[in-house]
Amino acid sequence: MPVPKKRHSNTRTRTRRANWKPKGINLGSCPQCHSPVLPHHACAVCGTYKGRMVLTLETEEKAKKEKGAKEKGNKEKPKS
Repeated sequence: MPVPKKRHSNTRTRTRRANWKPKGINLGSCPQCHSPVLPHHACAVCGTYKGRMVLTLETEEKAKKEKGAKEKGNKEKPKS
């Protein structure tokens, strides 16, 4: 295997490495809610993938109701 005889200068090395830039993220749009989504991933907003529901997402209102019900249940119990 060939070995370089001389050392490359810093400028030459940095010039070669200058073209290694990250590309932009390839985003598509969800067919249901039209929000940006990565390809081959389920939508984080509506939970669909290829037109069918695959994730059950908890809404903020539902979470607040469940949290309130738990707090009411804890208050009604008498302390011993």
